[in-house]
Amino acid sequence: MSAVLGDAASPALLARGQTHATVTAAISAISLHRRFGRYWLAGFAIALALCLLLVFGTGWLLHRGVGIWGINMPVAWAFAICNYVWWIGIGMGGTFISGALYLARKDWRSSINRYAEAMTVFAVAVSGIFPILHLGRPWFFYWLFPYPDVMNVWPQWRSSLEWDFFAIVAYLTVSILYWYVGMIPDLATLRDRAPTLGVARFYGLLALGWRGEARQWRRFETLSLLLAGLAVPLVFSVHSMVALDFSEALVPGWHSTVFPPFFVAGALFSGFAMVLVLGIPMRRMLGLRDYITDVHLANLAKVLLAAGLVVAYGYCTEIFSAFYSMDRFELAVTLRRMTGAYAWTFWGTILCNVLSIQLLWSARVRRNHAALFVIALLVLIGMWLERFMLIVTSLYQDFVPSSWGMYYPTFWDIAFLAGSLGLFLLMFLLFVRLLPVVSIFELRKLVHKGEVKST
Repeated sequence: MSAVLGDAASPALLARGQTHATVTAAISAISLHRRFGRYWLAGFAIALALCLLLVFGTGWLLHRGVGIWGINMPVAWAFAICNYVWWIGIGMGGTFISGALYLARKDWRSSINRYAEAMTVFAVAVSGIFPILHLGRPWFFYWLFPYPDVMNVWPQWRSSLEWDFFAIVAYLTVSILYWYVGMIPDLATLRDRAPTLGVARFYGLLALGWRGEARQWRRFETLSLLLAGLAVPLVFSVHSMVALDFSEALVPGWHSTVFPPFFVAGALFSGFAMVLVLGIPMRRMLGLRDYITDVHLANLAKVLLAAGLVVAYGYCTEIFSAFYSMDRFELAVTLRRMTGAYAWTFWGTILCNVLSIQLLWSARVRRNHAALFVIALLVLIGMWLERFMLIVTSLYQDFVPSSWGMYYPTFWDIAFLAGSLGLFLLMFLLFVRLLPVVSIFELRKLVHKGEVKST
């Protein structure tokens, strides 16, 4: 694995004559001097419109209730939970890329870790909206908190809602700390290069008095190592907990011990895909080709392929377990997924998540940025379809035929999905505009390391 994902970033920088000064000037200029381009403004306008749709939909839901969605009996979980699992899965990939590669001391992470960490924070923040809205009475969400209560109404610790709450809060807290702490040296660089006093004060407040002293660097490295060591196990524990939301139930199609590792693999799979979907257009529009190189994209494609093969193995395991157990209910759910009313979701999942990634075996495809972007986008679509298939096809035909019922999404189901995409894109565009999108100090380390090796 070390040979496959080698540290080729430093030679790529040196081949283009990069120095400490050019790295600092090029990346800091994106936040300090770059004008709003038409693509950024168009994306911001679309994201803002979708975000406003989410705000309006939330207000309407608070007024009318969750009945505005298409959920019914027996399909009491649908788009909202699909969106929740999908978004929190996307967030897992960013932390794993940044934290695991940091612990493994892989230098090529330096060009992608910053925006991957930002992606994690924004995706987890968006995912936390849906469990609250799905409560039915969202204004009582604070009942999930373990606060002292004279009425002795304590949280129900056997409820998966409690597990979701603590998982999201813990993961979001660690992700924000890991992301923010890693930016402090770069925020100080922006402070020192700010063109106006107001901008200098803005970045100065965020930099927390960083002066680059040896004592500060020592503490910074120690804290970064601790946060990385804490964040990587959280990737596995948080999404395993999300899997237990399903596997603790007796519903056929959910009651499976393979779900925790299967969900973790799926989360990393969708997270790697989102890193590619964001990184490929960003490097082009912001002129970051010298820093996010073909080597980085090829390495991400290899990791995406590896995660996809694990996910494909999970699909095979589910089908094999159903037939091997000869449980008639598990068999019925499995056959319904393949041939029933929602069979298009199963075959769409196989097409997007299993078949499309087989193209990544080719080095030519891994070097083709347009092909990588399309494959990563198909993976994101496929992972959402997988969550929809998992939830709806296990619920719409219950044990008793009289309880069977189809699920049809409403306008508001689609509006909340589109609005969540808009909210994520809005936060990411503001991040790209205001904060260093690539780690300046880590790239300067690579330049220095390359200079030492060359001498």
